[in-house]
Amino acid sequence: MVLSHPFDDDELHEECGIFGVTGVQDAANFVALGLHALQHRGQEAGGIVSYDQAAGFSEARRFGYVRDNFTKASLMETLPGSLAIGHVRYSTAGSKGTTAIRDVQPLFAEFAMGGCAIAHNGNLTNAVALREELIRHGSIFQSGSDTECIIHLMARSIQKTIPERIKDALRRVEGAFSVVAMTRSKLIGVRDALGVRPLMLGRVGETGWVLASETCALDIIGATFEREVEPGEMVICTEEGVESFFPFQRVKPRFCVFEYVYFSRPDSVIGGQSVYETRRRIGEELAKEAPVEADLVCPVPDSGTPAAIGFSQQSGIPYAMGIIRNQYMGRTFIEPTEQIRNMGVRLKLNVNRAIVQGKRVVLVDDSVVRGTTSQKIRDMIMDAGAAEVHFRIASPPTMWPCFYGVDTPDRSKLIAARMSEEEIREFIGVDSLKFVSLDGLYRACGAEEGRDPRAPRFCDACFSGEYPVRPSDMIDTGFKLKVVA
Repeated sequence: MVLSHPFDDDELHEECGIFGVTGVQDAANFVALGLHALQHRGQEAGGIVSYDQAAGFSEARRFGYVRDNFTKASLMETLPGSLAIGHVRYSTAGSKGTTAIRDVQPLFAEFAMGGCAIAHNGNLTNAVALREELIRHGSIFQSGSDTECIIHLMARSIQKTIPERIKDALRRVEGAFSVVAMTRSKLIGVRDALGVRPLMLGRVGETGWVLASETCALDIIGATFEREVEPGEMVICTEEGVESFFPFQRVKPRFCVFEYVYFSRPDSVIGGQSVYETRRRIGEELAKEAPVEADLVCPVPDSGTPAAIGFSQQSGIPYAMGIIRNQYMGRTFIEPTEQIRNMGVRLKLNVNRAIVQGKRVVLVDDSVVRGTTSQKIRDMIMDAGAAEVHFRIASPPTMWPCFYGVDTPDRSKLIAARMSEEEIREFIGVDSLKFVSLDGLYRACGAEEGRDPRAPRFCDACFSGEYPVRPSDMIDTGFKLKVVA
């Protein structure tokens, strides 16, 4: 069992990435490559299901990295066929360290009209209520995954085909979901009506089709990006082409803005915008909103790099790699000792002492969650002889938990929910601290007038507390929503 890195709990994490392909020889090999490109979205476990006419459905699930499991010829030979889907997982806070192999997706079920495998990126906000209802009516659950609710809802549907049963099931769920599914002959993709989580459609070869969480996963297999699956859309891909349906009531989309800030790889394109360019523009907005006299602009690697470049370009302050990341740190396979824990972020990051000594340094990071890592980074920079340390954060204060597929601490553990900006500055111990404004973030994401409070373009609940879908299960446990006047 792979254990989480001891210092990863001061970051936000995407739960998972999904990938599917049809119409190619040895489809599972393509899926393994796609999942490798999506590894940043989930490092705990991965799974692949394939279909071959002679062998039927085959599946493999493993804990750990894609490269450590799905690059072995002995395993990949057990996944034959021209149709396959896969999933990489990062579990939510409540299930860390307790994940069973049966929780690892894709999940597979045999129906009267044939088998179906399904993988899901996002989170169902009424999964607890649905599970209780389904159990009362005789369903027997085999995993702790909310995705299994979709399987049971499909089993109870009276529709005659698997795609129609998927539509039936997804009309009952709430929350955020991008789904890839497969039957014996079809690759199916669906996004929820708000389009909170991404899903891309690509073409490979003459008759092949690909579905992926991000465009970077299309690039790795040489696929051509066709378009995004639209919010509320279902696509059914076969060698004959792509069919499109809209099974849900149309609403104004609310794509997750944190995909631009942190989750997506910088070489991906979302909503027609380069993620890298968006992050660079966030840095420019930060420099305009919170200028500072300094000698160097340094990113907190790796996610702070594009924003730091933008800050440097806008401010005219030279850019430098003042902190170097240990690219081979990975995740630990042993329970860390107290001595190792006390080393803090030094296991992962090291200060370039010759660069920062005697300098006034602007550190640019993507977010502040608990604040403990920022505190340790500040100490490292000061120990290396920096004259001043100024923090600039490429997202607004994270004040509210996410219930749509992001591993977020309880609100009581989010530093910005408990402290003002000045109190956070004092806690971290830096000379100045500024977050980009919500309007500045929106401008960097292409909304020139900033955020329209009457009709926000994105889901920004982690910053604003305005949830586009009521988190029903959490409300039932006493979670208090922000009251918007």
